[in-house]
Amino acid sequence: MKYSIRRQFALIFIGLMTGTILLCWFINNVFLEEYYIHNKTKIIKNAYSFICDASNHDSYGTQEFVEELNNICNVSNLAVCVMDANSQTKYESSNGGRELEKQLIAYIFGLQQGEGRELEQKKDYILQVVPFRDTEYLMMFGKLDSGISFILRTPLESIRESVAVANRFLGYVGMAAAIGGGIIIWLVSGRITKPIQSLNHISERMVSLDFEAKYEGKSHNEIGMLGENINKLSDSLEKSISELKTANNQLKRDIRKKEEIDEMRKEFLANVSHELKTPIALIQGYAEGLTEGISEDPESRKFYCDVISDEAAKMNQMVQKLLTLNQLEFGNNTLNLERFDLTALIGNYIQSAGILIEKNEIQVQVEKTGAIYAWGDEFAVEEVFANYFTNAVNHCSGDKQIVVKFQERENKVRVSVFNTGDSIPEEALSRLWEKFYKVDKARTREYGGSGVGLSIVKAIMESMHQEYGVENYANGVLFWFELERA
Repeated sequence: MKYSIRRQFALIFIGLMTGTILLCWFINNVFLEEYYIHNKTKIIKNAYSFICDASNHDSYGTQEFVEELNNICNVSNLAVCVMDANSQTKYESSNGGRELEKQLIAYIFGLQQGEGRELEQKKDYILQVVPFRDTEYLMMFGKLDSGISFILRTPLESIRESVAVANRFLGYVGMAAAIGGGIIIWLVSGRITKPIQSLNHISERMVSLDFEAKYEGKSHNEIGMLGENINKLSDSLEKSISELKTANNQLKRDIRKKEEIDEMRKEFLANVSHELKTPIALIQGYAEGLTEGISEDPESRKFYCDVISDEAAKMNQMVQKLLTLNQLEFGNNTLNLERFDLTALIGNYIQSAGILIEKNEIQVQVEKTGAIYAWGDEFAVEEVFANYFTNAVNHCSGDKQIVVKFQERENKVRVSVFNTGDSIPEEALSRLWEKFYKVDKARTREYGGSGVGLSIVKAIMESMHQEYGVENYANGVLFWFELERA
């Protein structure tokens, strides 16, 4: 990754280390020499303060004075020479004291040349940097009010050369430290950035609505807390999106159902208007004929009244069927599923339809197999069979036979109604269950069919979640439905 945190960590660390080394190099070059001279000056002034104190207490000629000053000279690498007011030497250090004695005498008699670089001048002393024999010395010349004269000297070692050596050493050490530190920070930052990269990967999967990835780090720092919060966020988002999708699907179903209801309403109104138009026109025409007294013949008037009564009955029957279908489709008609004798129900219905059978000179054959118990709404099942049987009677031709069969299949029982006659056109088979659909409209009108009966069959069977259908044969048509055996 171009802008990875790991790389930024390493670059920041190396940059800070390099900057620190360069700063140290700059400070060495600019301030180390002054600092060194300042320390040397402090050492000489401490020795000067000791001499002043000894002069004030008149103890500069004692053994204690000599021993203490020897100690100062040895520790601080000082050369010291002290004379009294009579130019008698009271102290002379072993490391160059004899040479200092000459310089002090020259200073006392004003013969000391100011060839050095003066650093400080007070009433009692002069502090200078004096070159001598390829070496520079920090020297202090002075004379106290008591008449004591003194000279102090300490060598200034080659500070510039020391600074150069120190800078080279600092460069080598700094380079090694920067490389070693860079490797270490690269390895350490990898441990820090690894969980961050894991969290980044999880967030990318969350963007794609994939909530399976979870943070599995065990650390208890801020990154661990962030991982736990991302896991909680992932669970919350997954739950919320699931709820939204469920609500969205439900909304789509509701919209689709509303559209279907609107379409059904339009279709219903159109079909009802079409179906009622003919009987209403007949009723209106014959009623107007009776009103205007077109025929005084009693038989003609009776015929007119019979037509009006018949058409009104057909309209009433169609309205009742439409109401039944409407209740089934909208779920307002609650089905009562119970165990009942299917063969007894169908046998009783066929017996009640005996007059209709005789009138149409039809032979009905029922293949009885004894009592068969099934689960279903007894009245709804009777309505299904009644529609099948009525259709079979109305369309029966040829040998004029209707065959009712019962077929037991595992936990199902199938009831079929077969009638001899013409087959149904193949293109019409899939539309038989639509409301107001009629294969032969003229013939349907002849026996008073409304095209709603098979729609009622469809609604009843689907409400009980059972199968139904129709099959063509060479000599007729077979309708069937299934129920669960009890």
